[in-house]
Order: sequence, then C-alpha cells, then structure tokens
Amino acid sequence: MLLPALPLATGCTGREAYEGTFGMGFPKPVTEQAENIYELWLGSTAAAVAVGLFVLVLITIPVVKYRKQSDELPRQVRYNLPIEVLYTAVPFVIIAVLFYYTTVSQNFVNDEREGGADVNIGVVGFQWNWTFRHDDAGVQVTGQPGRPAQLVLPTGRLIRFTETSPDVIHSFFVPAFLFKRDVVPGRANVFELTINKEGEYIGRCAEFCGEKHSAMNFSVKAVSPPEYESYLTELQSDPDSRIGTGAADGALRTAEEAAENISGRRG
Repeated sequence: MLLPALPLATGCTGREAYEGTFGMGFPKPVTEQAENIYELWLGSTAAAVAVGLFVLVLITIPVVKYRKQSDELPRQVRYNLPIEVLYTAVPFVIIAVLFYYTTVSQNFVNDEREGGADVNIGVVGFQWNWTFRHDDAGVQVTGQPGRPAQLVLPTGRLIRFTETSPDVIHSFFVPAFLFKRDVVPGRANVFELTINKEGEYIGRCAEFCGEKHSAMNFSVKAVSPPEYESYLTELQSDPDSRIGTGAADGALRTAEEAAENISGRRG
C-alpha cells in the first residue's frame, strides 16, 4: 500500500514521481505515437490504483466500525437503493472514460496521414529472419544466421511500415516503440510512426513462428536525417543490397505494391 508513495519520498519532481509510481517498468517512449500510448498507460494505472484504494477503504470501514460487539444480531437490511445505484453507475462511468481515451489513442496510433510518408519501409518476416526494405532508395537489408538485421531509420520523419510474410505469421515488435503488429502471409499490414530520439533499440518477433523463433531478433538504429542519407548512399553502392535479392524474395517487393493490394481488398 505504501509503494505508490515511495517515489514521492525521494525528492522527485511531480512528473518523475507520477511516472515512477505508475510507469511500472514501461520503457520510455521514443516515438510520437508511443508517447500517446505511454500517457494512456499512466492514466489507466493511476485510475486503477485510485479505484483499488477506494475499495480498500470501503472494506476497512465496516470491518473496523461494525465488527462484532455482542451476540445480538444487527439490524437486517434487504437492500439499499442509493448504494446499489452508485455501485452500478460508477463502474460504467469509469469504463466509459477509459474506453474514450483508449479509442482516441488507438485512432492516433493507427492513423495514416494523407499525402504519404517521408520514408517508406517494407518489413518482411520469414522463417527465421527479417528483411527491411528502404523502398524509396531501392535497397534492402536481410539478416543472416547469427547476424540479426539492423533497420536504420531517421528521426523527425514520418515513416510508413508495410509488413508482409512469405510463410507464416510473425510479429514486428520494438519495445521502445510500445507497439507491435503482426506480419501476416498474403496480407499487407501498414502503420506509421515518427521517431523523436536517436539511439539503438532492440526488436523481436512476438509471435511464435516455428523452430527457430527465438533467433528472429533485430535492432533499430535511429539517426539524424543526414546520417540516414549517408547510410542509404553507402547501401546503394552494394549490388547485393538491391530490392529483389535475398531470402525474402517471394514477398511483396515494395510498399506501393502492398498499398495496391490493400486498395483492391477494400474495393
């Protein structure tokens, strides 16, 4: 019961104490979309703690105040309409508020901006590694056994990911993004994000996909836009990095082709 108060006793600022109390080990967000998810998590946890403490008080009061004093039976009450209405209405209000903020956050994370993205990335998950396609530059990176693929991305740019798979269901998961999305055969899943902090972040396949599922690791390196352009130039100088080469050749080639498939299904 005293755990939520511990950060307050360490001299933290209000914001640091708030995150320390209700963050509960969540990674610090590094994208605009992750910040929105993080705020939803903090608010939901704070609401859960408040409800829990309130229920604990309601339990403690009758336990202490109305504990057995004698063998005389207390006055029997069949029902208490105001209390029953309160106990019915309050949970509905709490659920409605949480549902509203969850929907707002979900819509923000899933929103695809009009006019296209600044950077288009194709993500191909295959047994048992990853291919990351820089569709705007016509190059790709494919992981090798014992050498996980690294996806280099620019900060401050809107990035659109288009996911495909030639075999089974995988899941693209970067904990620092507070986000994952399944990579499904025969289907192109799309999402967008903007990274706002440079650094290197671990990535995993979060869907059991076969014997060597545990080997499907990768990393994301976020760099400044000039560094990203230099990286692409270097990658383009390698003929083996052209799109269409490598182990994932059977999947969709570009984000544009994937978008056409999506449009065809919606039509």
